[in-house]
Amino acid sequence: MLRLFILGVAGAAGTISRYLLGGWMHQLFGAEFPYGTLIVNISGCFAVGFLGTLAEERLLLAPQIRAALLIGFIGAFTTFSSFTYETWALFKNGEILLAGINVIASVAICFVGLLIGVFLARLI
Repeated sequence: MLRLFILGVAGAAGTISRYLLGGWMHQLFGAEFPYGTLIVNISGCFAVGFLGTLAEERLLLAPQIRAALLIGFIGAFTTFSSFTYETWALFKNGEILLAGINVIASVAICFVGLLIGVFLARLI
């Protein structure tokens, strides 16, 4: 139960951080381009790569801290970082075709999912 609580707190912090950073980018650069989302995704991918490598290769993070940071905070900050890390794992393990399929399918199918959602919402 304590693990779930810690994940929840870390997730809440990630969500709040995303909201604040996105708002700040909106104020700085305007709304013509989604700079906030782009910055969140880039920084989240950097953080998951950096912290994931520290945890896996250097063993510098305890499993509980790793889960709180990677799943809780960064998971709520951006799910794009999870997608990128999982694609990297496929690539690193020599599954280059699967990594490519994951990239293409995730972007294309998610976009189609969005279009279907928009279509269905407009029917209401």
